[in-house]
Amino acid sequence: MIKNDSIFSDPELNSEIEKNAKRKVIPKGTVLIKPGDEIIFIPIVVKGSIRIIRQDMDGQEVFLYHLYPGQTCAMSLTCCQSGKKSMIRAVAEDDAEIIQIPIRLTEDWYKYPEWKAYISNNYNNRFAELMQVIDLIAFSNMDKQLLHYLEERSKALNTRVLEITHQEIADELHAHREAISRLLRTMEQKKMVRLGRNNIEVLTTQ
Repeated sequence: MIKNDSIFSDPELNSEIEKNAKRKVIPKGTVLIKPGDEIIFIPIVVKGSIRIIRQDMDGQEVFLYHLYPGQTCAMSLTCCQSGKKSMIRAVAEDDAEIIQIPIRLTEDWYKYPEWKAYISNNYNNRFAELMQVIDLIAFSNMDKQLLHYLEERSKALNTRVLEITHQEIADELHAHREAISRLLRTMEQKKMVRLGRNNIEVLTTQ
């Protein structure tokens, strides 16, 4: 039996969650799910944040968005409802805690108006974030994509200093490391970031 930290107010829905869901602590850097995995639960974030990355079978990646407390992953919902395997990689950005909702119950719970509204709101919010990512990729230069990425990671970790390598950034932005390094040096000259040994301090906000 678990507490769901008052994400929902409907006592019947809370009772269902307490009876059927599991709470799990996820250490920083843990991969919750990867492409090709069968989706057996939907995560609701209770503490910390989860980074969602689109990754193809060749290992090429594109950072999509973060999940924060009270949020769930719309792409996982879409995959499980259509019977498809995971198309994303989910990584604990920092130490996190989630509630695991069995997928067999996600549709049954649409009888609860609050659950239906919750899922709808999460779809809408994640769709807006995906559109922002698409706009950055399609209509912006890589420097804007890079700044967006750094600021989103900074926000998720609640720190301006990111312990991250240029190669890690390149992997998640589907770019060459040399290009990322050049852009970071240019951003440092513009006093947007400060570069250290395997860390980057974000000095500006969009």
